[in-house]
Amino acid sequence: MLDQRYRWKNKQLREHVAVLDGKKSPSLLLKNATYLNQALRKWITANIWIYEDRIVYVGDMLPGQTENCEIVDCDGLFLVPGYIEPHAHPFQLYNPHSFAQYVSQTGTTTLINDNMMLALQLSKKKAFSFLREMRTIPVTMYWWCRFDPQTEILDEEDVFSHGNIKSWLEHDAVLQGGELTGWPKLLDGDDLMLHWIQEAKRMRKQIEGHFPGASEKTLAKLKLLGADCDHESMTGKDVLNRLLQGYTTSLRYSSIRPDLPVLLDEMHELGIDQYDRLIMTTDGSTPSFHEEGVVDKMIKIAIEKGVPLIDAYNMATLNIARHYNIEYLHGSIATGRVANINFLEASDQPTPISVLAKGKWVKKYGEPVSAFNDIDWASHDLSLLDLNYELTMDDLQFSMPFGLSMENAVIIKPYSITIDVSNDDISMKHDESFLMLIDRKGKWRINTVIKGFATHVSGFASSFSNTGDIILIGKNKKDMLLAFNHMKEIGGGIVLTENDTVIHEIPLKLTGVMSNKKVEEIIEEEKALTALLRARGYSFSDPIYTLLFLSSTHLPYIRITPQGIYDVMNKIVLFPSIMR
Repeated sequence: MLDQRYRWKNKQLREHVAVLDGKKSPSLLLKNATYLNQALRKWITANIWIYEDRIVYVGDMLPGQTENCEIVDCDGLFLVPGYIEPHAHPFQLYNPHSFAQYVSQTGTTTLINDNMMLALQLSKKKAFSFLREMRTIPVTMYWWCRFDPQTEILDEEDVFSHGNIKSWLEHDAVLQGGELTGWPKLLDGDDLMLHWIQEAKRMRKQIEGHFPGASEKTLAKLKLLGADCDHESMTGKDVLNRLLQGYTTSLRYSSIRPDLPVLLDEMHELGIDQYDRLIMTTDGSTPSFHEEGVVDKMIKIAIEKGVPLIDAYNMATLNIARHYNIEYLHGSIATGRVANINFLEASDQPTPISVLAKGKWVKKYGEPVSAFNDIDWASHDLSLLDLNYELTMDDLQFSMPFGLSMENAVIIKPYSITIDVSNDDISMKHDESFLMLIDRKGKWRINTVIKGFATHVSGFASSFSNTGDIILIGKNKKDMLLAFNHMKEIGGGIVLTENDTVIHEIPLKLTGVMSNKKVEEIIEEEKALTALLRARGYSFSDPIYTLLFLSSTHLPYIRITPQGIYDVMNKIVLFPSIMR
């Protein structure tokens, strides 16, 4: 299954048929199961036979052999397909393995994942070996193929070469190209990106957009160039515009944009009452946002907002499977599908009491079941961040004429620096702080000032960033150096310092970008960090996303990138990074 062209070998398919013929026993029999039949849009009672990881029969019959079969009476329960997260960024402090394990407990059994971190941090060979290992876990893992780095890096032509993109697109686990954060380049005539889109379409793979604020005309142009879906609707009118242009439209409920309740209200006010082209996503939310659930939480919101019950489940299952051309495997409880099934105590309570993923119990009667093997991270070159250089006070020289002003969580504008930045510390009576981005290999740096981040953060260092390069922020250079050195000592992570003391750390032992801990532990670490930053003047919605957005050139107006201070609107480097 893991290194072959087909989902099941011929021998396995013959075994599946043999179960129906009574020559082999099912692995699992679900008797008296009231399940959601999406073809008839009804709840139907049937017996469900499962052999290993596949549903081999749904109907009234009982198997001829049951001696090697676990039999579960499902009377009183409601069964729905395992949920699908169509737009996961599985590197938000957590890692793909820990995130998959965590989301499985609330019924998400399939993830369609961003490949950005793998493309930027690993060789293609190591990235693909990681994808192979992810196929061994109970949660089904699919991937995207990014066409651009979402920032200005120094070696973009090598990382996002035609050969690399073609290899990713051809990979069996990759379902889509995108997301298209670089769509302005596409509209401006980037024919190489257009060629990659053409290749994806030739392979019957989808193209995911990223079109915040796009006009009707722009949406139409991008549809003509190949876009299939977009998740950037911020109003009901945005949803309507995308539906009218033929898009599958993804409704977002994330830590940075928890729009789903408002979107549904505004859609209903506009008379939208058909849901077949609608899906839902948490769009890479940070750990603590998932405390109350993941896809199950979105289904609950949809039901509360008046979406018909079956449509609410379809938006998280069948609609997604159809969009990605994987309906023959996922999205429904039917013969031939992968055995991903959620067991509910009531039809309108989407958080499951039990969960099957690839025919394995990952949760049973409210208790987690150990079904995930440990990962040898080092074998995939995912190990401690090794910074083999020293940072000195000479590196912390700030003479930039203007800095970055945070207008809100996503908008950063330039502003003229008027304070004295020649000293070793900055007053805490205002919200301006030193800001430094330094190459993880120590080859370059860019120094400026950031306004709006905080008033009383003395020293802060993070190897978690859009590119994996190092961010330093603070009022006091000594505390900034202390934060950097401690972050280096623990092998990567996020460190907050004050008065020559480390007051909080989040170790990120997988290349300095991801934690190797369970999501439950990371949630507590993240919540503690957020509380400490808020107490020191951080006022925006999500500090983890602030770290990502500092370099993200798909957002206006100015960013700090490996190439230097970058003007997004005019697409030019205003002040280049300095070689060390």
